[in-house]
Amino acid sequence: MTIIGMLHHRLDPKTVIKSYAYAAVARAEGVQFFYFTPKSVNFDDRTIKGKVYEDGQWQERVMPFPDVIYNAGSPEKLAVSKEIIAKLKEEIPFTTNSIGNKWNVVNRLNEAKEFANYLIPSEIVKNVEVFHKYIATFNKVVFKPIDGRKGKGIYFISKSGSSFEVRKDTHNSIYSKLQLNELLNEQLSTGTFIMQPYIQSIMKSGQVYDFRLHAQKNGEGKWVVTTIYPRIAPIGSIIPNINNGGYTNYLDPFLEQEFKDEAYNIRRMLEHFTLSLAQHLDEIQMVQFGEVIDEIGIDVGLDEHQKIWVYEVNWRPGCPPAFYLELDVVVHSIQYAKYLAENQGRIKNEIMARKYKKQNGKLGLPIIAITGSAGKTTSKAFLASILSKKWNIFESKDYWNTTEHTKKHAAEINASHEAVVLEYGMAYPGIITNHCSIIQPNISIVTNIGLAHVGNFDGDIKKVAEAKSELIHGMNQKGLLVINKDDENSKYLSTQQFKGETLTVGIHSVANYRAYDIHYKDNGMSFKMKLQGQEIALFIPILGEHHVYNALNAIAVADYLGFTPQEIKAGLNFKKPPRRLTLYNCRDQITVIDDTVHSHPQGVRAAIDVLTNIGKKRKIAIIGQMRELGDLREEEYRKVGAYIYEQGIDLLITYGFRTEEIGAEAMAKGLNQSNIYHFINKEEMHALLGEIVKQGDTILVKGASKTNMFETIKFLDQTFKA
Repeated sequence: MTIIGMLHHRLDPKTVIKSYAYAAVARAEGVQFFYFTPKSVNFDDRTIKGKVYEDGQWQERVMPFPDVIYNAGSPEKLAVSKEIIAKLKEEIPFTTNSIGNKWNVVNRLNEAKEFANYLIPSEIVKNVEVFHKYIATFNKVVFKPIDGRKGKGIYFISKSGSSFEVRKDTHNSIYSKLQLNELLNEQLSTGTFIMQPYIQSIMKSGQVYDFRLHAQKNGEGKWVVTTIYPRIAPIGSIIPNINNGGYTNYLDPFLEQEFKDEAYNIRRMLEHFTLSLAQHLDEIQMVQFGEVIDEIGIDVGLDEHQKIWVYEVNWRPGCPPAFYLELDVVVHSIQYAKYLAENQGRIKNEIMARKYKKQNGKLGLPIIAITGSAGKTTSKAFLASILSKKWNIFESKDYWNTTEHTKKHAAEINASHEAVVLEYGMAYPGIITNHCSIIQPNISIVTNIGLAHVGNFDGDIKKVAEAKSELIHGMNQKGLLVINKDDENSKYLSTQQFKGETLTVGIHSVANYRAYDIHYKDNGMSFKMKLQGQEIALFIPILGEHHVYNALNAIAVADYLGFTPQEIKAGLNFKKPPRRLTLYNCRDQITVIDDTVHSHPQGVRAAIDVLTNIGKKRKIAIIGQMRELGDLREEEYRKVGAYIYEQGIDLLITYGFRTEEIGAEAMAKGLNQSNIYHFINKEEMHALLGEIVKQGDTILVKGASKTNMFETIKFLDQTFKA
């Protein structure tokens, strides 16, 4: 059962009229509800001394931390407990986030521009001189407190010759300039005021009116119009606010009375405006503050041309002045609180997607570059497969990762593409910088830092990391970076100056995207993870725990870009890159594993893991030469030989220059010499395989393309064809 806590500054819920309505509706909705103040929170045992409504009265109860907090108190009065509230927000989602005072809202809408033409021009009154310049331009102005509520503290001032007519509530007075200056200075001494031209909506009867547009999010997290109602000022008053003597009417009879045949169109216009402005302010809140809003009240008027003018926007609107409408507000609030508690992952995902789109221009084109010592092509293939479920994407060809390839890609990308997924390869310093100068990514993945090409970097893994860090330096500095939390060498990446967002993937470490419960299946890997707040079971049609990391890279980016868990799950069923742990099922239950594209120590160990996990009888490893290890070759070959012995490989065949060092270490660790072979002639190696392979064997062929190890795959496939 969802638990909702209502946070308020008042100690006694009986003094908060709406608390009873919330308690009653919560019970009807199957939600546990309690009322509390900040000082009743105990962080040590994660409890709150709150009050629940039972048997017709409020009773004290010690409650666990709620799933969501309905933020109902006054921000000004809760400010004394801001540290407690900030700490709660770190752990528990809040409804009702502030969009600021009237001036903040005006500035936000002006900066975003989309609704700027609906705003009445407003200025802060810095002094009386500024006010007089303003009224000289507009003649009739509204002077009101920047944080005012319920129509209080509002003055309507008009200039008439050398004197000024000042109206407050229902009282009219004539002031000289000196008297007006005294009034203005007196008010300015109490706080900040703003001024606006006075735009009136007048009924046929001559009475002033406006509309309150009340919007909320519902139980599906979607904006709905809770109500729209006119507020009508008493005769002689120009303030239609209910708290100042104004009254209301049903919307449809009012529109029919005042607008006749245009009534339906005006209603639809007001409804559309309500939802559009609510969604617009919500998006601004997501992009600028990383949070959502759930309720706003918008006060608008219509001029003589039926143009909408926004008087003000409130993020804590009072309940409508009708009981049935008040219940509608409460029902939406409770249902949305339930949604908020159950969908934190989805909401955070939407916020990230909106931020990303804003940061990367009007098109919001994701340009994703992937580098790393291993896993580039498979990560790219996973990600391209997911994104293509709903977007038209540009994907670089497998292994097309040189700067010449990137130049070709730059010429091929066009306006029809909704995302770009590229590999950036490198063997020397400066190459990735060159890639980024051709196509600058705004999303980057560094899969890991390994020993591939380490011989070109004086055998120093830190220098390899420095070269890979060129992607971080060369990308959009406000973009997204994905790195491997489990990879020990990734700590050498230069991330300190990066100003964008960093997400981590992992299996053995706590990470933003972490896989667990990993199992080998007949033709791939299954695993689980938390995605958008829910556990999800996933499958990838490729063998090896190391490929789970590649899947996590793709999941992190797709989730950031707003893809649903089901779209991600479908996209992981990808077209596997060729010769990447491809299985050949030959006769006599002989299985051949083809991993003949790249070869470096990290990749060899990963391939050995696959052989160990799927081999049911005798396990044979055929290991080719690993290039560009430099002075680390001998040490790394010994480590591979030791690993082969530790993993229980039955028969080891090495091929190529100095690879006998692998076998020597395996033998030193305990592998029988009669089960170790070394060749520099491929035909001789094939002749041996024709003699020794027997029923039920599982054979791994691991080597780089440059050693042509795929020829051995073809030999085995043809010799033992099913």
